[in-house]
Amino acid sequence: MTSSAAYIFPGQGSQVVGMGRALVAAYPVARDTFAEADEILGFALSAVCFAGPGEVLTDTRNAQPAILTASIAAWRALHAARPELAGPCCVAGHSLGEYSALVVAGALAFEDAVRLTRTRGNLMAQAGTDAPGSMAAILKLDDEQVAALCSQAAAESGDVVQVANYNSPGQVVISGGTAGVAAATALMKAAGGRALPLAVSIAAHSALMAPAAQEFAEWVAGTPIRAPHTSVIGNVGAAALTTADAIRAELVAQLTLPVRWTASIRRMIAGGATRFVELGPGTVLAGLVKRIDASVEVMNVAQPEDIQ
Repeated sequence: MTSSAAYIFPGQGSQVVGMGRALVAAYPVARDTFAEADEILGFALSAVCFAGPGEVLTDTRNAQPAILTASIAAWRALHAARPELAGPCCVAGHSLGEYSALVVAGALAFEDAVRLTRTRGNLMAQAGTDAPGSMAAILKLDDEQVAALCSQAAAESGDVVQVANYNSPGQVVISGGTAGVAAATALMKAAGGRALPLAVSIAAHSALMAPAAQEFAEWVAGTPIRAPHTSVIGNVGAAALTTADAIRAELVAQLTLPVRWTASIRRMIAGGATRFVELGPGTVLAGLVKRIDASVEVMNVAQPEDIQ
């Protein structure tokens, strides 16, 4: 029987102190996953996940491998405890979450994903130091309006500002230089939208990440990547990534281009997904999926009781 369950994996911002701790206590495979990440990185990432402090976990250099590890621990625990469940029909991850999706689809080894996400975090942090930026969530406007107003703001301010995430209908995140984002948010409010500044100093998914993307491309080129055994819907094109070359191009392009989450979820539903399982910390993606299509079933796997 073909599975109708799609597995989705959270990105940065979903981290929370204590994540993974209960899974590790309940499932040896989850404990081994965190121990493996600690060994690869050469420090106790698990201690940061389980006990914080929050500002250390939130640092992009730690948050990226931490969310990946917590997500894979949840997936492995589910797989070990419920072997009768069919595998997913397709997988996707939001931004950073794409690395978890690629591990589950057999395209990327967990060990390599840990190294890549740590490197990605380091390079993004450096890019944010060299060219500080900001991000804001825009509510109540449609995608086309937000994109057009970003273009207008960029022209008027002479600064970078663009769409970073098409999260769900009526929720779009913009990213860029501080002046560009300020100009864009003023235009969004004048057009009847709401603008909520995000607590970040990194302009993710914008042209300000180009130096990071250039350097990251060398790391991606040197990492073993295989064709996935399960359909992976990529952020950039909202289409299946079927070859190692397509995956490599995606992981680099993803740093400067928007996450097309709404289109990705619709693509998965068109492909037969009727149930979405968010594996890893938080419930952000489950909420977005419900806003994209209220007819599908959503659930989360982050705690032992979710698996039971």
